[in-house]
Amino acid sequence: WRFPGRSDENLWKILFPVRVFFAVFLMLLAWPFAFAASLGRSELAVETETWWRRICDIALRVIMRAMWFCGGFHWVTVKGEPAPPSQAPILTLAPHSSYFDAIPITMTMASIVMKTESKNIPVWGTLIKFIRPVFVSRSDQDSRRKTVEEIKRRAHAGGEWPQIMIFPEGTCTNRSCLITFKPGAFIPAVPVQPVVLRYPNKMDTITWTWQGPGAFEILWLTLCQFHNPIEIEYLPLYTPSEEEKNNPALFANNVRHIMAKALELPITDLSFDDCQLSLAKGPLRVPSNSSLLQFNRLARRLGLRTGTTDTVLQQQASRARNIWGYRLGLEDFAQYLDLPVTAMLTELHNGQIDVREYVIALSVACQPSKAMDTIKLAFGMYEAKEDRAIVEKELASILRTALGVAEVDVTEMFSAIDTLDAGKITHGDITHEHPCLSCANTRTCLFSLPTCSLPGQKRKED
Repeated sequence: WRFPGRSDENLWKILFPVRVFFAVFLMLLAWPFAFAASLGRSELAVETETWWRRICDIALRVIMRAMWFCGGFHWVTVKGEPAPPSQAPILTLAPHSSYFDAIPITMTMASIVMKTESKNIPVWGTLIKFIRPVFVSRSDQDSRRKTVEEIKRRAHAGGEWPQIMIFPEGTCTNRSCLITFKPGAFIPAVPVQPVVLRYPNKMDTITWTWQGPGAFEILWLTLCQFHNPIEIEYLPLYTPSEEEKNNPALFANNVRHIMAKALELPITDLSFDDCQLSLAKGPLRVPSNSSLLQFNRLARRLGLRTGTTDTVLQQQASRARNIWGYRLGLEDFAQYLDLPVTAMLTELHNGQIDVREYVIALSVACQPSKAMDTIKLAFGMYEAKEDRAIVEKELASILRTALGVAEVDVTEMFSAIDTLDAGKITHGDITHEHPCLSCANTRTCLFSLPTCSLPGQKRKED
């Protein structure tokens, strides 16, 4: 985006605003076509294609292509043969690295999975509704299950619905490897067509991740490029085996290997959930060597995280409390989880296990930013019935599991919380009398940060 010479140096000052103007103009031009085509549409069924809806569809494709052309994507290299919806109801795209990945969506007008709030955005919401997305509601705890059911319903409709484009990585990455695929696109157990994306520009102004340049800076740098190349390659249709149909994680992993080979990229078992777990802020930040990262990967592969809401965690905690004091062997643990004994479950079990520790680890993995909710859940499993209190050994067990470390010294912290020197504490002692654990910006004295709500307490290294 740097241009030699004084005259070229000012080129971006003209190029950027002109491109933004035309992009906005074309988006506004597309709105009436999308609005007209969306009139009278049902969210549960596909209407018969009419001539005027067909005209709207062609007009929108032309306008969207013109918009990307104005943004510097002058030509799009397409390789391979796209399969029709009747053969491949689901398209899996990777790597997902930018909001410019919307280019193949506007070229095919395929459906996508998108949050419900998006349809209320002026102009953009109408364009989104035209491609008939599968909406996800963040306020609905049961939304994930409903989304999967809707994808299955459309996938098994025999090509009646538009194809669904899904980015199985679930987040934007820097395209240096393929991270673990989420199973949502593979649960319907239907053939999928893998699609790989490439941006072979000399300077990477495309990549947009949760760390690095912001959305506006990426937009500015990209629109200052005179030309932005993009390649879309449709790989051969992938039909799952019976084993893959019964195991979406295996299905997803095998498709990932094929896409990584086509991209000539390595794969990693890390996922965005692992990053969220290790980067989550709060009083109980998981250390980089935490065993919870491995637990998180195993739990995800075993499907233990799927559908694990707050209500489910409470139910798991209640069951764990009922078998207080027992350490389950592998067979009993498999029966507790209603899973067969496999090598993966054996690795997760790792000897005798206290189910309370499993519930704590699952809570941290599913809600890494809600440390105090996990602590409250843990107290509910460990506290004595008569006074709802725990002793120092139990606090150590809770924190050791919540952090995924072998040993934790809580002596000084327990003494600071136990102001009455009773040898036991309650959850109320932490949240009211000793706010250090519940502070959103600091951690306890045990896990030192520059600030702490306990004056005079000696801090220890991680």
